[in-house]
Amino acid sequence: MTQAALIEQLKTLVEPGKVLTDAASLEAYGKDWTKHFAPAPSAIVFPKSIEQVQAIVRWANQHQVALVPSGGRTGLSAAAVAANGEVVVSFDYMNQILELNEFDRTARCQAGVVTKQLQLAAEEKGLYYPVDFASSGSSQVGGNIGTNAGGIKVIRYGMTRNWVAGMKVVTGAGEILELNKDLIKNATGYDLRQLFIGAEGTLGFVVEATMRLERTPKNLTAMVLGTADFDAVMPVLHAFQSKLDLTAFEFFSDKALAKVLGRGDVPAPFETECPFYALLEFEAISEDIANEALAIFEHCVEQGWVLDGVMSQSEQQLHNLWKLREYISETISHWTPYKNDISVTVSKVPAFLKDIDAIVEANYPDFEVVWFGHIGDGNLHLNILKPDAMDKDEFFAKCATVNKWVFETVERYNGSISAEHGVGMTKRDYLGYSRSPAEIACMKAVKAVFDPNGIMNPGKIFAV
Repeated sequence: MTQAALIEQLKTLVEPGKVLTDAASLEAYGKDWTKHFAPAPSAIVFPKSIEQVQAIVRWANQHQVALVPSGGRTGLSAAAVAANGEVVVSFDYMNQILELNEFDRTARCQAGVVTKQLQLAAEEKGLYYPVDFASSGSSQVGGNIGTNAGGIKVIRYGMTRNWVAGMKVVTGAGEILELNKDLIKNATGYDLRQLFIGAEGTLGFVVEATMRLERTPKNLTAMVLGTADFDAVMPVLHAFQSKLDLTAFEFFSDKALAKVLGRGDVPAPFETECPFYALLEFEAISEDIANEALAIFEHCVEQGWVLDGVMSQSEQQLHNLWKLREYISETISHWTPYKNDISVTVSKVPAFLKDIDAIVEANYPDFEVVWFGHIGDGNLHLNILKPDAMDKDEFFAKCATVNKWVFETVERYNGSISAEHGVGMTKRDYLGYSRSPAEIACMKAVKAVFDPNGIMNPGKIFAV
């Protein structure tokens, strides 16, 4: 059957106008936030029900057509890129919160529900969905589950995995499975739900998920602290964490701050210039807790760890301090950064960052390097900025040559080559630095069970 005939047949599976093949749509829906691979899908299909998703998957199996899931397309690993004529399955029209149960503290969502939409719906009921990141206004629940999204609150609330009570999936074989049925306790063998979390759509499509909710935190208060050097960041973390229950602990370099301040959207936190900054957040539910935070700050200054700092006194100031951290990714995107999203256990972070920094400085003396990340959970974001005059492909090629040394260091520290961005196509060739050959063989065997014909997001996590 010709491609044109296949597309005509695909159109019969969904509502009229829900299959697009125009160049603009193929370009927009065939990519995510990565710029490494050119999008080249054959069509974009927009199902509106689980049954339509199932019909699409069965059609793809029958005709050996590869499928790529598409959510908010905010990923940074090319897991949602269709570069080889695949059909993109977009969940934009499966975007309803089907039920919000205040007693169980759960929200049952279709895969296309936007993260911010879920957060606001929970807020209306006096509840809280704590998984949060800069792309919350466009990322979707299905994509968050597919990549086990983390973000800025992991130190307190954990990853997306911690908040999935249950889900419905359409497997690569076209079967509908209901996993865990939203239970808190369920000791009935393998928890297949966990296999689909972080699987990047390679086993099947998450079509519905029940997400757990939490009580709303009270009087969130942020502090931005300027440190004398990076070695001071970890004792500051320990000092605050030993006395307060932190909801976040982030860090960024002076270069990251300079890029954000250069936009003119937010003022500098204080006049003192520092090489590194820490942003921490906690619930100041009493005056005693606020005073405790100030006492810890004074202790850190006395120890020479902190040079200056500020604590939010209003909700607006809280938001402004967070902008210093949350605007970094969007701001530096102008320079087409080469990103590494790496992690180690928290205690190893200082030595690990020094080793990685030495590799970067030795090999990229003329490139600008921006560090930031979720230091409270051991996750560092290394961003190498492309010089304006350099061709993109040449720049990526130069950066890729050093990956071997960076990932060898990650392996030496028993770390991860991808802390929260996933593997996709950008990290698939480096998977062996974090996973053993036996583990990779087991992962491939699991994929074969759920996706026997290999149609689900092929070429992601491991090469075809």
